[in-house]
Amino acid sequence: MSSTNRTVVVTGIGATTPLGGDTASTWEGLLAGRSGVRPLEGERFAELPVRIAAPAAVDPGEVLPRPLARKLDRSAQFALIAAKEAWADAGFTAPAGDEAGIAPERLGTVIASGIGGVTTLLDQYDVLKEKGVRRVSPHTVPMLMPNGPSANVGLEVNARAGVHTPVSACASGAEAIGYAVEMIRTGRADVVVAGGTEAAIHPLPIAAFANMMAMSKNNDHPEHASRPYDKGRDGFVLGEGAGVVILESAEHAAKRGARVYCEVLGQGLSADSHHIAQPEPTGRGVAAAVQNLLDSTDLKPAEVVHLNAHATSTPQGDIAEIKALRKVLGDDLDHVAISATKSMTGHLLGGAGGIETVATVLALYHRLAPPTINIEELDDEVDPALVSSEVRKLPEGSISAINNSFGFGGHNVVLAFRSV
Repeated sequence: MSSTNRTVVVTGIGATTPLGGDTASTWEGLLAGRSGVRPLEGERFAELPVRIAAPAAVDPGEVLPRPLARKLDRSAQFALIAAKEAWADAGFTAPAGDEAGIAPERLGTVIASGIGGVTTLLDQYDVLKEKGVRRVSPHTVPMLMPNGPSANVGLEVNARAGVHTPVSACASGAEAIGYAVEMIRTGRADVVVAGGTEAAIHPLPIAAFANMMAMSKNNDHPEHASRPYDKGRDGFVLGEGAGVVILESAEHAAKRGARVYCEVLGQGLSADSHHIAQPEPTGRGVAAAVQNLLDSTDLKPAEVVHLNAHATSTPQGDIAEIKALRKVLGDDLDHVAISATKSMTGHLLGGAGGIETVATVLALYHRLAPPTINIEELDDEVDPALVSSEVRKLPEGSISAINNSFGFGGHNVVLAFRSV
């Protein structure tokens, strides 16, 4: 089947995050404005300049069978947990095949990670140094591969249409979902399991980010450290977890009587070509991605009533994103309920686009925009009407929402969704 006009819908969602071990608890935490950031305990974190993070609320080792968990990097563990929840939420009771009602050749996976199995790599290097060659795990290479999460999810659901892993830093999860949409639209697949995952809470990545001056050092007040748009923001807080959606052609979903959360309108892509790590200060690249989205869909600026912002809580990035939105959507953004959910979850790097897509889908489905917490003194360059500091009810009727994700390297990915 070949087409470029197939309608793509979301039929299942799954998540494991700093706010909860599943979608329901994560959504409840977002609406409650609860922070998942806490102090990091243990000797290996004691001397770091940053000693806070947003670890997963439920350790994956408590969910997965121990023999399986031992063969998976933590990032793959999160991805598998979120994917299994999403698969069941979509109404599938078995891997692809006759019992599931979908041929394996029509099912794909696109699960991204910005860093991959970094904790496996670093931990096994410690084993090599301290215990010798023979003690290094034979599972190390499959565990540290960035495509490991997607491959293991593909094995779980018996996906044969393609198993992919786009890597674009903190835009990876969103780019994975955009790639999955194209797989369905071009006829390569009828169903794709897509999202992002990350597990990089380790002394080395934290020390490196801290030395870049990218992370908040508000160690004494962890729950208030992630504060997008606040004058006192001083960097992001590292989080971990995964967010996964089941994407499906509308025709396939209708044939099996699936519940539909929303329609995926499309994606907009661009590159800053400015700096390997710093955002382009005027928002030029972000604006180009949003404009690309509008040009490639029938979405009008006035139809956007909700936006899940990238808003990592960095001094430059937050303002560049606001400038870009004003350039493309217009100076008057009073009708857009902007949620910066990283204020609660921290920044999940390559997993951010996955979990924030889940949040955006649920916002449309329940017509509720989560709050942005920790804004004590709003930045002068941010209009108060742009930021949802409490749960905001979204309008009835047909409404649309955008999810922004940007990454080191100048990657910009913007996804759009419409209610059904």
